[in-house]
Amino acid sequence: MASPSPARSADTEKITINLGFVDLGRIDLLVREGFYASRSDLIRTAIRAQLDRHDTAVAPTIIRDDFVMGLRDVTLAELQGLKAANQMLDLRVIGLARFARDIPADLVTQTIRTIEVLGTLQADAGVKSALDACRPKKGL
Repeated sequence: MASPSPARSADTEKITINLGFVDLGRIDLLVREGFYASRSDLIRTAIRAQLDRHDTAVAPTIIRDDFVMGLRDVTLAELQGLKAANQMLDLRVIGLARFARDIPADLVTQTIRTIEVLGTLQADAGVKSALDACRPKKGL
């Protein structure tokens, strides 16, 4: 039985990028010379360096827009509590927003006013569809 790749875990998402042949060759050279363990290692390192470089510029936006960074789990109990209290949730996440599988789509529309996820949203298809109505309209 094959074990899962250590580079791909539950807290990562695979993306695809296009690179020119020369850039790819230069990456392969750095890997061959031992600067990085793999192409992915170099790319992750480069991305993190760019994110760190812009940290101070985006920090005020994260605070102003009240984003949660990292993992935000939304549970059935949380949404039922909001409904019972006649409250609505404005949800802003940078990272992963994960909705429990037992949440019905109609409860989402009754308890979530707005949602903005910069990163990944994990939810059943019905919940995702219900959340589409909660997303801010582009250009407004």
